[in-house]
Amino acid sequence: MTEDRLTVLLVDDHELIRQGLARAFERSPDFSVAGEAGNVAEGLRLARTLNPSVIVTDVRMPDGTGLDLTKAIRADNQEVGIVVLTMYAGDEQLFGALEAGASAFVSKDSPSDDVIAAARHASVSPRSFAAADLASAMQRRLAPSGPQLSQRESEVLTLLAEGLGVSGIARKLFVSESTAKTHISKIYEKLGAANRAQAIMIAVRSGLLSDQMGD
Repeated sequence: MTEDRLTVLLVDDHELIRQGLARAFERSPDFSVAGEAGNVAEGLRLARTLNPSVIVTDVRMPDGTGLDLTKAIRADNQEVGIVVLTMYAGDEQLFGALEAGASAFVSKDSPSDDVIAAARHASVSPRSFAAADLASAMQRRLAPSGPQLSQRESEVLTLLAEGLGVSGIARKLFVSESTAKTHISKIYEKLGAANRAQAIMIAVRSGLLSDQMGD
């Protein structure tokens, strides 16, 4: 091993995956595998004793998660690169890796070249965060989510939460009872609710009503 090669620690409870990753890194001229671990405790021990340039960790392991490992390592070391690998590359896992202090997030079904590239990024910019779907995930997090009601439906929902019935809503909004019923049915359909109580509960959870109105 030449001194200018970056060292990598592989943490995954599946030996075959570790072997595949090790071969991929050893084929790369700028990396050398410093060690392997099959669980969080061993990964943390080796991270502290080997002081690798980059740690590549799975998320799900027998004694915890790669996110637990990432937080523990990041508390000790701000300079080590940390790449989180997962079979479940959803937004929740992605933001979990970001918040834990990872440098990169890669799906396990990505080509090995993507893992190597993520490790290179992690070694250079350990405190930045790279993920293939990061921009889209941020848009999904920032975009309005949940059911979208029209202005009139929002008014009807507010009146439902205040305890008004069909006739009371109709009088308040100067519409027929038939129209009021149609609005209520549409609200229940959009919210996936079977009755007033469910509609109010779902609306509060979705941010369509304040907690006070749902009380």
